[in-house]
Amino acid sequence: MSEVMISANGISKKFVMHQQNGAEINVFNDLKFDAESGACLILSGQSGSGKSTLLRMMYGNYLSNSGELKIKTGSHWVDMVKATPRQIVALRKNSIGYVSQFLKTIPRVTTLNVVMQPALERGMSQEAAQQRAESLLSRLNIPESLWHLAPSTFSGGEQQRVNIARGFMVSWPILLLDEPTASLDEKNRDVVLELIQEAKDSGSAIVGIFHDAYVREQVGNRQFNVLKNEVVDHVS
Repeated sequence: MSEVMISANGISKKFVMHQQNGAEINVFNDLKFDAESGACLILSGQSGSGKSTLLRMMYGNYLSNSGELKIKTGSHWVDMVKATPRQIVALRKNSIGYVSQFLKTIPRVTTLNVVMQPALERGMSQEAAQQRAESLLSRLNIPESLWHLAPSTFSGGEQQRVNIARGFMVSWPILLLDEPTASLDEKNRDVVLELIQEAKDSGSAIVGIFHDAYVREQVGNRQFNVLKNEVVDHVS
């Protein structure tokens, strides 16, 4: 049985341009939606409507100017509008995974170590973490010859696949996906679709941005149009 894992009510966002005489950019107002376990909520809306901003607010990178943005962790809720830095760090360790289009790594850290980090932070053994990381890298067609090199030297597509492997390294109660299949070829795109379905089957609540209509149709259960502030049960 599914349960609500993210509950947004009345959240708004505006940016103040301090270097342009305090000009304000209003992104969106009074958004309301829920995301449930075992399902994927697609964020839709034209470019500039605030989809990525909204996703970053769920991860704690941006702060809502109003309302509540509640994240379920265990048996209790944390409101990201009022959360302390300590609470956000704990959520990112145990409850919320995030996969962006871009990989940020420390120079000279190997690909295997980059991918294993979320599992090691959760207490998984080095051996089990390495087996899981190697399995994911193989599925995502990262050659074994690259596993012990720093991914900062890889191509953009290879870095993206390393980032995906890292994001799916552990089972997250909530998983946020920002265009994970962008620029991937069909073969690797299909691997990502499999990983998303596996995460849904394990009970993850997924919120994602996908510009590829085929991907949306394959993984989406509901769609939230940020511009219209409307949730619909069909995905297009």
